Amino acid sequence: VKDINKKLEKVVFPKNYFIEIGGQFESEQRASKLLLLLGVISLIGICIVLYWHFNSLMMCFQVLTAIPLALIGSIVAIFISEKILSVATMIAFITLCGIATRNGVMMISHYLHLMKYEGHNFSKETIIKGSQERLIPVLMTALTAVFALMPILFSKGEPGREILYPVAVVITGGLLSSTFLDIFVTPVVFYRFAKKSTEKIVKKESES
Repeated sequence: VKDINKKLEKVVFPKNYFIEIGGQFESEQRASKLLLLLGVISLIGICIVLYWHFNSLMMCFQVLTAIPLALIGSIVAIFISEKILSVATMIAFITLCGIATRNGVMMISHYLHLMKYEGHNFSKETIIKGSQERLIPVLMTALTAVFALMPILFSKGEPGREILYPVAVVITGGLLSSTFLDIFVTPVVFYRFAKKSTEKIVKKESES
């Protein structure tokens, strides 16, 4: 379409004549704008739910670090497989944002649980303990989703899978990267930046 528009710029049309490019391109343009809006709304919704759960902006940002980690795997997966960004892949990106934050919620909630109810202090040992105890649940939930998508991943080109295949590629790549990177990144970021917020939450919980 860009090549066509460049060539049309050199064409002089008679008065009251013009060209519109429609069809699949026009539909894709409308869908992309709608998905961008829905993606922003979804991200805002995730932030609201996280703040309601943790009552801390810092904890929200901690959990949201999983999203760029997931996008790394998704982009690599698209580059290896199709090298095309379509409406289906954008839908998968929005879905992945919600799925990717789950691991961060599981880990950070357990750190807070250890400090609130099991008498642990904010320390490197506590975070390591919490990460180890949440390692199996995090891996199980992520790998279960990946295994469920395997039949679609191995059915590229089959009729009826044109939309499902790119969605499976994005979600699988994002889940793998976010899960394995999150195991290392979340504890480090939490230990480095979340001490004040954690102590404030634990103190508020003990007072109530």
